[in-house]
Amino acid sequence: MARPPVCKLMDFGKFKYESALKAREARRNQQQTVIKEMKLRPKIDPHDYETKKGHVVRFLKAGDKVKVTIMFRGREQSRPELGFRLLRRLSEEISELGFVEASPKQDGRNMIMVLAPHRATKAAAVAAVAAGAKPAREPREGDDGTEVPSAEPADTPAAVE
Repeated sequence: MARPPVCKLMDFGKFKYESALKAREARRNQQQTVIKEMKLRPKIDPHDYETKKGHVVRFLKAGDKVKVTIMFRGREQSRPELGFRLLRRLSEEISELGFVEASPKQDGRNMIMVLAPHRATKAAAVAAVAAGAKPAREPREGDDGTEVPSAEPADTPAAVE
């Protein structure tokens, strides 16, 4: 609103370069959302369920969202309550690590639910990645320098020769 109007003369190439730098800086500070997917069947075996739940727990601890899909085939489609029950059980068992972001809903042959990590879990995972810490793994046999016996029996022809 000044009189005379104030303007700034500058090189257009320099202006484009500076705006590109600002856009790149904004993208760098933006947080990337990663969605992992876990597929289940309604009649999943208890051990397989525990394995899949372990993967979901690992994803949530890493700070990623998890999309859990239950795939129905044939006559299973007439029993969607099996899928609801399975998803409710999963959400209750991982409630300390994450929460249900999108409630279970039927989508054609599939039932989908999205789980998201709690804010504290996500912040801790991001801090660990920023610090360069690798995820801890459990020590295995042989880590202390002892020899691990092979899975091949000693009386096989390969071992005799």
